[in-house]
Amino acid sequence: MLTPLIAAGGVVVNPNNEILWIFRRGFWDLPKGKLDPNETIEACAIREVMEETGISHLVLGKRILTTTHQYYDTYLNKEVEKTTYWYAMTTDRLQDGKPQSEEDIEAIAWVKKADMAPYLEKTYDTIKEVMEAFLTSKH
Repeated sequence: MLTPLIAAGGVVVNPNNEILWIFRRGFWDLPKGKLDPNETIEACAIREVMEETGISHLVLGKRILTTTHQYYDTYLNKEVEKTTYWYAMTTDRLQDGKPQSEEDIEAIAWVKKADMAPYLEKTYDTIKEVMEAFLTSKH
């Protein structure tokens, strides 16, 4: 039986209209993480983006969509089904951020929409879904 996990994350846009990506375990990804006990989904989304990227002054926008995927969680040592709530976010400051190495995040990149093709080619299907929904929505 799969263990359910709840997570939240975001698509962050800076004042240059660039989108925040992280590079982890050989793939481009978006910042997200597991819900803590007694935490709201919205608070989790903001906290996880800040922890994984060092980006601050985040403003939570609308929920973009929810994704679900299954994988083997080595930390929990079991098969899990992760449901992730994705939000649009903005920051009013230009920041470099700092990759959270404890989470195997090697790099952070701010990417213009016109330059996203290589990132989308080297990401997960669920992240492609998130980006498609984000880019076609009014956020």
